[in-house]
Amino acid sequence: MEWYQSFWLGLTQGVTEFIPVSSSGHLEVMQQVLGGRSADFHLFLEFINLGTLLALLIFYRKRIWQIIVDIFVNHNFRLAINVIITTIPAVIAGLLLSDIIESSWFFSNMIVIACAMALIGIAMLAIDRLPKMSKLKSENELTKPRALMIGLAQCVALIPGTSRSGSTIVAGRLTGLDSKSAADYSFLASIPIMLGVMAKSMISSSSREYIAANWQMLALSNAIAFVSGLIAIYFVMKYLRKKNSLKPFGIYRIVLALIIIVFELLR
Repeated sequence: MEWYQSFWLGLTQGVTEFIPVSSSGHLEVMQQVLGGRSADFHLFLEFINLGTLLALLIFYRKRIWQIIVDIFVNHNFRLAINVIITTIPAVIAGLLLSDIIESSWFFSNMIVIACAMALIGIAMLAIDRLPKMSKLKSENELTKPRALMIGLAQCVALIPGTSRSGSTIVAGRLTGLDSKSAADYSFLASIPIMLGVMAKSMISSSSREYIAANWQMLALSNAIAFVSGLIAIYFVMKYLRKKNSLKPFGIYRIVLALIIIVFELLR
């Protein structure tokens, strides 16, 4: 992989991991633009999650500390238990479907990516018009069934082009959260998943060999992903504090999906 490829893939990862437009879909598109899919692309994607994970931990450091205090000092386990409940379905689905998810025909299928982008985009446009469950003041009021509902939505994000943050924010809205609280919960619930992905990657000896052989490219991509990821989180949360609409993200997803489909049909 060339330096310029590492730069652009890191930038794409950082920007689209937290803006609900699908990081996996954009990374696949970017890889095609940069010259086609390399054999070790899936491994590369796993390891550039480190930069966005660090961005997430820094952005939510005070909130994470408060959760720790609630558990060990205040004996308040509600939010922590809900995050675990939300995490479990995706872990089970990831383990059961790992071969399909990692297969190139599925992960790199641009029609699959475009359809997933469009469907979640349509859901984002419709969310303000759909009936909601009772309104919640914050993610701290989530019940266990509603946390499970968000967890099931997180499983859908295993389909490339869906967007983990997109599907869980939509589900959070349906449970009664506003967009800002849904995004907060979505990002907090993504931390165990991202930690698990990194831990799983480090176990494999072939993965460690890949890191040793490509550490310079990975360091560059993760540094770019970290900086751009922090900026993206601030942008998304600032926007959602002022507006409760996912409409701009939905429109963007649908337009990009149509462009991808037209391009694929004309190839």
